[in-house]
Amino acid sequence: MVPHDVDAALHSPLGTTELSRLKWRCRRGLLENDLFVEKFFQAHEQELTLWHANGLQALMDLSDNDLLDLLLARREPEAELARPEVLDVLGMLRARGLPRPPATAV
Repeated sequence: MVPHDVDAALHSPLGTTELSRLKWRCRRGLLENDLFVEKFFQAHEQELTLWHANGLQALMDLSDNDLLDLLLARREPEAELARPEVLDVLGMLRARGLPRPPATAV
């Protein structure tokens, strides 16, 4: 059982410094991944907690192609990666979908 103060810390909002570090850590080499992550932060930045940060960090440890496969639901997390916090964040990332490119002026 997790002590109450540890559980509370996991679900407290991230501070400005922690959020900035997390955003920096989430920069990817593959544009498609960056688009997913950008939309994720636009939608959830204010509500992110250490729980989410831990899940996101685990996803960011993957190669770009493995991450994209998960984001596009070509495969599901397995073994050590199939932790609750990873599954929560992956669901949030997938819910945002791949953003559409801006319309060009005619």
